[in-house]
Amino acid sequence: MDMKMTVGWPTMFRRVHENRDGSDVHTLGVGPSPRRATHRLLALVVASGLGVDAYVHWQLAPGFDGIQGTASPHISQGGLFRLETALALIAMLLVLLTRHRLGALVAFLIAAGGLGAVMLYAYVDVGGFGPLPDMYDPIWYPEKTISAIAEAVAAVGALALLTLPSRVSRR
Repeated sequence: MDMKMTVGWPTMFRRVHENRDGSDVHTLGVGPSPRRATHRLLALVVASGLGVDAYVHWQLAPGFDGIQGTASPHISQGGLFRLETALALIAMLLVLLTRHRLGALVAFLIAAGGLGAVMLYAYVDVGGFGPLPDMYDPIWYPEKTISAIAEAVAAVGALALLTLPSRVSRR
């Protein structure tokens, strides 16, 4: 059975599919189209992950202010945590307030970048370089674990948003 969908104002949608005999059947539904509902659900998942990430980094930042780079200007790990907070909040707003792929791309880059950083510094002693501090931290405490899970959920959700078809195919 072949199905196509057209979207009307603002929450009505019409499904058109063919019966076995080849004739078109039109049905009218109320509520968001399945694609739009999927987009909203994924956007909420991504925003939730980014929100948790932002909250955890904001709460942890003061405790990491003492870890600073050696070169001038001295950047603290707490400052980097605050930067992560700001970027996660911006990405969260972009995903929630726009339906553009750019918001999903920004969210993916922020979430995946944060997850990559926490994984790198948990398992590899990169050391400090330039103004960046040595952030090696092999211990997995609850806040770090929660943040990593939230970043992973946000990254996967944002990737799913990026792979959603931009329009429903029409014949």
